[in-house]
Amino acid sequence: MSMIISNQQARRLILHLQGLTRPPHKAFGPGELGDLITQLGYVQLDSIQWVERAQHMILFARSQAYRPKHLTKLIEKERFLFENWTHDAAVIPSSFYPYWRHKFVRHKEKLDAKFTNWQGGGYLSHCDGLMATIAENGALRSRDLDRPDTGPMEMWQWHDGKAALEYLWRTGQLCISQREGFQKVYDLAERGIPDEHFNREVDHDEFVDWACRSALERLGFGTAADISRYWDLISISEVRDWIERQGGDRVGTVTVVGQKKDQKEFFARPDIADLLADLPDSPARIRVLSPFDPVIRNRNRLEWLFGFEYRIEIYVPEEKRRWGYYVFPLLEGDKLIGRIDMRAKRKEGVLEVKSLWLEPKVKMSTARADRLNAELTRQARLGGVNSVVWLEGAHKY
Repeated sequence: MSMIISNQQARRLILHLQGLTRPPHKAFGPGELGDLITQLGYVQLDSIQWVERAQHMILFARSQAYRPKHLTKLIEKERFLFENWTHDAAVIPSSFYPYWRHKFVRHKEKLDAKFTNWQGGGYLSHCDGLMATIAENGALRSRDLDRPDTGPMEMWQWHDGKAALEYLWRTGQLCISQREGFQKVYDLAERGIPDEHFNREVDHDEFVDWACRSALERLGFGTAADISRYWDLISISEVRDWIERQGGDRVGTVTVVGQKKDQKEFFARPDIADLLADLPDSPARIRVLSPFDPVIRNRNRLEWLFGFEYRIEIYVPEEKRRWGYYVFPLLEGDKLIGRIDMRAKRKEGVLEVKSLWLEPKVKMSTARADRLNAELTRQARLGGVNSVVWLEGAHKY
């Protein structure tokens, strides 16, 4: 019989593996931000800046000393990270680049069909020219293709050029060397990825082993589908085949208790008992999580373990939204206690709070209100505004 993990143990383990038991007041020392991102595996990117962009909110939730310039330095100066896709656009440790070469090859056929269906085939005729231009003249942005002084590129339709750049990036021929605002700057991959990672090759078996093992290390426990989805690098059948080849010293099984006391069996990393025996306490403070935080990403797993139903409603018509356009989960200790609708209004210099919803059985005590107000003050600072303002008639319950 596999060991049984209580619901609280499971929640605490997930938060620990995802960097949320780190003391949030602690500043990053040399190399510590890179270590944290390596621990997470990747940090998802998003262009929406409701308070701050998702990548910055994810890291700020783990250290209030974090500033966006810290991430920029790791990407653009130190080349410690590169930008590509997991299940979505993300920054990823450059040391993982050899494994992404396999993704580029595996997904090329699917990307060919996707881009052709979306754009038509015209973009393909520009790929060789773009690669030659970037090789000779250096990095460029998509908007550079629309300028009359760009020589031969003047004849190109902007959308074809942009599609070609995106295709070349998604298939690993180009990289994102930097961003100006949120505008991508494209360069040759070999100029953006450090040589020791760009030139390293791994074979198929090593690639599959790493994809499975590293995902399970970060999940703690999961199904074959959970392991497959973590990086979006390999199929569920490949995960199952890998598990069958492992001995009990590499993959175990555990029974986990859900929020509603039901139990499920999962595959687990082999040292899970040792991890559970030495879990640090989760910080008691309230923290705002990005909708794209890795703890939030798997919505079914989140609801089963934390009892927290969350859906982002950006694409839901306003009249059909249950909560709001961009609503942030609230983490207190090892529990998700509610959600908040807020936005940094930079012109006005305020963090505007529209609504707050607490979960059933969560009450707004004086101590909890103090913790929430302290976190909103921190969020205001992250968002570059000076104060917090609750809108008149804002829901506070």
